Amino acid sequence: MKRQIFTLLAGLLCLSGSVAQAAKVDTLSVRSNAMNKNVTVLTVRPDKAVGGEKCPVIYLLHGHGGNAFTWMTIKPDLPQIADREGIIFVCPDGKNSWYWDSPRNKDYRYESFVAKELVEYIDKNFATKADRSGRVITGLSMGGHGGMWLSIRHQDIFGGGGSMSGGLDIRPFPDSWNMKARLGEYASNKEVWDNHTVINQLDRLKDGSLAIIIDCGADDFFLQVNKAAHEALLKRGIGHDFIIRPGAHNPRYWNNAIDYQVLFFKKFFNKSK
Repeated sequence: MKRQIFTLLAGLLCLSGSVAQAAKVDTLSVRSNAMNKNVTVLTVRPDKAVGGEKCPVIYLLHGHGGNAFTWMTIKPDLPQIADREGIIFVCPDGKNSWYWDSPRNKDYRYESFVAKELVEYIDKNFATKADRSGRVITGLSMGGHGGMWLSIRHQDIFGGGGSMSGGLDIRPFPDSWNMKARLGEYASNKEVWDNHTVINQLDRLKDGSLAIIIDCGADDFFLQVNKAAHEALLKRGIGHDFIIRPGAHNPRYWNNAIDYQVLFFKKFFNKSK
């Protein structure tokens, strides 16, 4: 009986120890003055950040039809990754915004929210390495577009940008994914579309100015626009990682792809120490 009690107590002590080391997952409501509303944001903080140690941040963007909870659904072990790598993950609800400041709708100013308001909020309230050397952004599909769009346009804020299955050139898909609700019809607004596609932002880059990783599945409908972005970066002499691996445009692919993105950005963070 004594042995059983001892075993039970030991098990409880181990359990309490593991809980004490668990990453903290929170759902926040962050005010956006740019849009005059609150935005839902999920955060995952490693135990060391909860304890006050400054940690780097990866902003993770969801795809069309997703929300702040998409990444936790795709990658349920995100808290374990946060603890293991010492990285904070921030997952904002970007609606179906494509992470633009829409020229047509003031309720969709998600570039201003993510790149300015949210970053300022996270740095103010969490133990972050509040510098571009400790801050990167990536995402899936629409969020892959967002990761590259925001990092390229805000290199003073983000030291790295990534894309998983991203829509890096939106123009071949003029009637898809609510884009014309944000930019107007393609046929009558071609210049606006040209100015809001990632592939036409690449001239803002210099080699080494941004840590870039782009990956896409071999069976993904965005594969050709990803290849085109890769070729455009090569033509400009911009160093980057580009990966094509087996897979399609689905959660199974992104569950795997995020591991490689975290590895890439962890190496970037370590170089910046």
